[in-house]
Formats: sequence, structure tokens, C-alpha cells
Amino acid sequence: MKTAVIGAGYAGLAAAVELAAHGVPVSVFEAAKQLGGRARRVEHRGLALDNGQHIFLGAYRETLRLMRQAGADPDALLRRLPLQLAIPGRFSLRAAPLPAPLHLALGLIAARGLRLGERLAAVRFMSAMRRLNFQLERDTGAAALLEEYGQTGNLRLYLWEPLCVASLNTPLATASAQTFLNVLRDGLAGSRADSDLLLPLADLTELFPARAAAYLERCGGSIALSRPVRSVRAEADGFTLETDQGCSRFDRVVCAVPPQRLAALTADLPQLAAARAQIARFGYQPIYTVFLQYPAATRLPQPMIGLCGGVAQWLFDHGQMGRAAGLVCAVISAEGPHQALGHDELAQRVDGELRAALPGLPPPLWHKAIAEKRATFACTPGLERPDQSTPLANFFLAGDYTAGDYPATLEGAVRSGVKCAKLILGKP
Repeated sequence: MKTAVIGAGYAGLAAAVELAAHGVPVSVFEAAKQLGGRARRVEHRGLALDNGQHIFLGAYRETLRLMRQAGADPDALLRRLPLQLAIPGRFSLRAAPLPAPLHLALGLIAARGLRLGERLAAVRFMSAMRRLNFQLERDTGAAALLEEYGQTGNLRLYLWEPLCVASLNTPLATASAQTFLNVLRDGLAGSRADSDLLLPLADLTELFPARAAAYLERCGGSIALSRPVRSVRAEADGFTLETDQGCSRFDRVVCAVPPQRLAALTADLPQLAAARAQIARFGYQPIYTVFLQYPAATRLPQPMIGLCGGVAQWLFDHGQMGRAAGLVCAVISAEGPHQALGHDELAQRVDGELRAALPGLPPPLWHKAIAEKRATFACTPGLERPDQSTPLANFFLAGDYTAGDYPATLEGAVRSGVKCAKLILGKP
């Protein structure tokens, strides 16, 4: 039986690799000129940048497993660091070298920048959530949950809000408490290794998509770049995919396009009406990424640091991540006043904030800002997301927006693709 995957982002490639690993060759169609979808390489000044800085957690088991399946070595491509969060001059948290859950509890108690009462409140909050198995009877706003459990002041400002905004890409005031708890459950309340930060030492295309493409071809599959699928028609014996180069017939289809494209692509499939209606109710949130190239000798205090009170949220030192020396990447998640700034003005603002936090930093040699204005769905309370299986037999949906525990993350995308593959393979 012939299987098609529409979209060569992390979700589509995860489905294809999982199928190929079980002897099912797949034909992948990708509209763009390169692999990776919204997590891809961007060439600039001879450097391989990314259209958004992503980090992995030790808990991202499916992503790490599929990287290995495709022939990549996560230990060589990801720098593993014990959980450490720092806002220079204000806050620092480092997991203790102890088994879980003591690693986090003692890390919270020893955190700098919080009053003793706040540190104890954080430990009590995580203990209470553990007793609830991180499961709420009814989803609510993340801000309301934190307020209910006394997670206020600097504890909210320096710890919970930055983590929520970074993981859900949604402002704390409108973010889903249940989805945030899912992230805390897997990222902070699992094993000590689950909470490790895995910083990419290669660009996002090289990490998985490029390896996945080579693996698929070795397994008898194919990937067609710059080949957008214009429409999908259901036939009595399968599906017809229409591209600019003609039509192709397949028995099964995994649709792994962004949610914004689903309506047009499936317009001829009335069975997808409910999924289209769910997606029509989505809101979206931006991610801005600002690259600042400083002199090569420039180093941040740690590979990853946070800022507070301005537009920049997290900064990454690419020189300490095995990439370009002196290159700093700033990430700004979710909506905010920064959206009104031009790219040059935004880069100047980020540079000013960084130099205020780290006096003596030299001026940047150049800058590059990348805006993904609809980077992810807004992860709001009670949001209904379409399932990977659909009422249309042998037609599946993959993507970080589909039903699952996670917000719009790479692990969420990979898990959705794997689930589609397992549905095709008849595995639970």
C-alpha cells in the first residue's frame, strides 16, 4: 500500500521515519525548498542560523529516539546540562546532584533571588501538584492556578512565568494551566535526567530533518521538495494528491501541514469539517528571534541566560553551543509591545538590554531578526484540538497543534507523527 506524507517538518518526518522503520516506504511532499517546517535552518552571512531557537529537554524521549533511528547521535548533537536557570543579578536556580525529586526540591530551596518563604512555597506547589498527579479536574488559566497556590512575587516573575511563556508560547494570563502542568510533570517532576537542558550544537535542519530524509531514502522512500500539494481528493480506492507536476494516487495519507493550511488543502474532504471548525477557533502567537554577532571573544556567563523587564526573555551563546563564536541568539515568545518595533529597532533594544545586564559588552558587529508571526497556536484553557485519526479512513493529521499533552513544541510535533504511524501500523 502506498503512503504519502504531506509536509516535511518534524511531525511529518517523524511519521515517515516511524513507518520506514517498520518496513513501510513513504513518499513525502514538501512545499518549501528545504526540510524542517517551522524549525529549520536559515542561511545568513555564511552562517547556519535557525528561524527560531529551540531547546530540548531530557524528557523528549520520542524526539531523541527518532534521532537515533535516523542515524543521528543526540550526544554529539545536543549539549546536555543539568537544569539551570539564571537571570544575571536577579535569580539563579540549579538542580542539585541528587536523585529526583530531591534534585529539584533542594535546587528550589537553594535558589538565589527568592525569599525563603517563596522558595518553600515553590516546593509546596510542586508537592501539591505531584499529589494531584499534575491533573486538574477542569482546566483553568495558569495565572489563576499560580495565584491559588501562592506562587506570587519574584517566584512568579523569575521562575513560573518565564517557564510558562517559553514552553506554551502564550502569555501567562491566557495560558492553559493543565498544559503547563503537563510540561512541569515531564520536565521537572520526572527523573533527574528528564529535567536536563539539551542545547543544540547544530542547526535545526541538521539535528533531525536532514538525517530523517537520508534515512527514508535508504529505506526506499522519497522526499520531493518544492512540491506543494494543492488538493487532496478521496476516491473509492484511496486518495489523489494534486501537485503542479500532476496527480498521484495513494492508499493512505498523513497530512502534516500547519493548521493554517489545512482548510484549503482539505476543502474537498467533507469528513474533515469538524477538524477544520476546531482549527478555525484557534488563536495564534508569534515568536521573534534576534541574532546579535559580537566579537568572537564575547561570552555570556552561561550558554543560556534569561532577562527580565524588557523585551528579550532568553539568550543563548552559540559560541558555547559549538557554533559561531560571539553569536548571541535572543528569543521573544508570545505577543507583546515588541511587535510594534521594526527589526532594526528591536535588535537595538535587545542589545541595550543585554548590555545593561552585562556591563562592558562590546557593540554588535551585525544583527538579524526573524519574525514568525503565527508561530504556534495560542495554548489557552480548554482548547479543543483535532485528533490524529479522522472520520475519513486512512487519512491522518500530524502536527504540534493536534491533540496531545504538550503545547506546540518539537516533542509535541514528533509525538503526533509517531501516533499517526502507529495508527497506520495498527499498533496501540
